[in-house]
Amino acid sequence: MMIEPFSPFLASEYQVKFAASRWEREGSHALRRAVFCAEQDLFSGDDRDGVDDYAIPIVALSMLGVAADKVVGTVRIHEEEKGLWWGSRLAVDRDYRRIGALGATLIRLAVSSANAMGCHTFLAHVQEQNGVLFRRLHWHVIGEVELMGRRHFKMQADLAYYPPCFSPEHGFVALPRKAA
Repeated sequence: MMIEPFSPFLASEYQVKFAASRWEREGSHALRRAVFCAEQDLFSGDDRDGVDDYAIPIVALSMLGVAADKVVGTVRIHEEEKGLWWGSRLAVDRDYRRIGALGATLIRLAVSSANAMGCHTFLAHVQEQNGVLFRRLHWHVIGEVELMGRRHFKMQADLAYYPPCFSPEHGFVALPRKAA
């Protein structure tokens, strides 16, 4: 008898919203450390910086029925000056990247919620390997820069594709892509 290899449970839907509770904020930071410190070795020990003092964390939560189970994705947004917003520290848990909708939905809520708060320009420094995803989501490259020893694109979102979201505390639901 052949035993199937263990496959981690993946939820049937994910809620993407502003992090409201302590466990959501802590889960966001833990995920960032796992991705940017342990996996990518971009930072030593912790990736927190001064932006975390005022940035708005957004999380993707795996849902077990109506209960949130785990932070599986995150991004943060902040207003640098009136109307100029930045997104940064986009991360999806390694075991959940195959879901396919999490990164895009985090980006969508980031830009749409900033748009509702008076954003006229939304920017991000995007690692080169993620440029294709952002281009697909109506972002364009406005420059290139090396950060943490890696090539990044300075990209700008086309706000016409991101209608304002006035209820980011409820956010959006991300559904896994169907297998082809």
